[in-house]
Amino acid sequence: MEILPGIEIKNNALWLPKRKILIIADLHLGYEDALVKRGVLAPHTMLQEMKKEIQELLKLKPKIIIINGDLKHEFGEISRQEWHDTLELLDLLSSRSKVILIKGNHDTILGPIARRKGIEIKDFYAVGDICILHGHKILLDKKIYDKKIKTIIIGHEHPAVSLKENSKVEKYKCFLLGKWHGKKLVVMPSFFTIFEGSDITKEKLLSPFLNEKTIRNFRVFVLGDKVYGFGKLKDI
Repeated sequence: MEILPGIEIKNNALWLPKRKILIIADLHLGYEDALVKRGVLAPHTMLQEMKKEIQELLKLKPKIIIINGDLKHEFGEISRQEWHDTLELLDLLSSRSKVILIKGNHDTILGPIARRKGIEIKDFYAVGDICILHGHKILLDKKIYDKKIKTIIIGHEHPAVSLKENSKVEKYKCFLLGKWHGKKLVVMPSFFTIFEGSDITKEKLLSPFLNEKTIRNFRVFVLGDKVYGFGKLKDI
């Protein structure tokens, strides 16, 4: 489904077909280890599940793959699982395409991993009239506010919505489309598989690009067996 002209939703990712750019966000590799440290039993299956989804996306034959922040989970360290899983995933991606890492709030010490693989870390990446950044803070670089930038793509929020049918309630990942300072704003769901994300109708918003008043007019694209356009959030 095309969320904007030249920007398509492909599963949990975005695809820019003319430029052959694939964008994924918020993988949070190593999250199972973080759960185990808190006493939660969590089998280490997330990487393999994500690799299956990525293998399908690689059939698009992207020239560039952008990881839009939070490749790994831990803030102040690189756990053994993170080191292993991150290198394994980057090996898969970099064997097929050029990889660009956008720095997220969980990527405080991503440098050693990126340097080992010869991958550049950026605060944002601009291509044509599109700017891609993680979304955990408002960057002050003037290039983002240039008039030629018409669309900003962020992650960080992990947006999801809970939908009710009779007595059954299920949470689904979703994309959001709205506006920020006169530019179109696309919010991506998380790519990791352990949980769906934060219900934007009930939970506190995380990104400074969003607020409770304006988000009501954002359009919602729910990920199920296909992509469903649900209209504006206020109408759900």
